[in-house]
Amino acid sequence: MTSKPDVIKGRGSVSSPACRFQAYHKDTVDDGWQQDEADRPVTELFLDKSRSILTYNQSPDIPFDRSVNPYRGCEHGCMYCFARPTHAYLDCSPGLDFETKIFYKPNAAELLEKELAAKNYRCAPLALGINTDAYQPVERKLKITRQILEVLSRFSHPVSIVTKSALIERDFDILAPMAEKNLLHVMVSVTTLDPQLARTLEPRAAAPHRRISLIENLSRAGIPAGVLVAPVIPVLNDHEIETILEKVRQAGALTAGYVMIRLPHEVKELFRDWLQQHVPLKAEHIMNRIRDLRGGKEYSAEFGQRMRGTGVFADMVEKRFSIACKKCGFSGMPGFDSSQFVKPGSEQQFSLF
Repeated sequence: MTSKPDVIKGRGSVSSPACRFQAYHKDTVDDGWQQDEADRPVTELFLDKSRSILTYNQSPDIPFDRSVNPYRGCEHGCMYCFARPTHAYLDCSPGLDFETKIFYKPNAAELLEKELAAKNYRCAPLALGINTDAYQPVERKLKITRQILEVLSRFSHPVSIVTKSALIERDFDILAPMAEKNLLHVMVSVTTLDPQLARTLEPRAAAPHRRISLIENLSRAGIPAGVLVAPVIPVLNDHEIETILEKVRQAGALTAGYVMIRLPHEVKELFRDWLQQHVPLKAEHIMNRIRDLRGGKEYSAEFGQRMRGTGVFADMVEKRFSIACKKCGFSGMPGFDSSQFVKPGSEQQFSLF
């Protein structure tokens, strides 16, 4: 008989659906044997031989037009991650494969310097770690994100970082001087303040209290920090909006934003499975509210709507968030200064004179 797989300690996915490009699908079968500790999936690293590192977009929904992602896949295992379906392009499952098979770009810094040196390159703030967290656990060993930051710092290129990892504190020696030159923003993702919910929803990310202390440490280091309440999940964590905003403002956050939950492609099935495993009594209520946000669908990719949703519930969340932000008195982030950028190679030319 088919059955739902057991929850795997330290992993977000409770299933591994085949990617949408595969001709054959597999079903989990209960053979009567319990899962042994040794059978639990381990994290594997794979070489990514990408020939370019900068990714450009023209989306009106996001405040940047270029980004760098040193990793594909993310060991944090966040169940709602909109990037999970990208693993299908690597012939991997957006489920467990996404959080256990991590593809890394060892020459990312070299590629970045080369692309910044291109004759037609024009400087504008770059987003680091947007699809998958640039400070996920494997970064502690590989240090690819640190190498990227060294390049950006050397050529005074502005960058915005989004993370839910305290590992970023390791790089304060690079980040603090960049912040002094108005070259850096850090946005910390805070989904919930409930440690039990965070443990199942974002199993290998920093605990909620650690993210609050991270904001405090960023502030003390003179690094402008903001917060993304992301994602807002109806019935599950939307009641925490005001409390999260108050807490992060007290910790030193300068700004705050939010993103409504997005369930593209395989994420819909994965998230439904997670709900049935962890909050079965709320599962249908949550999915009904999500459909209310998406015009009756479980996901809509339309620009202008995909980040916030539409309808009564979406309008209510927007008003609540706006009122709470005003009450907290967020002062806003300092502006980026792109005028300091020095194109790689040009510093050698100036040294000849």
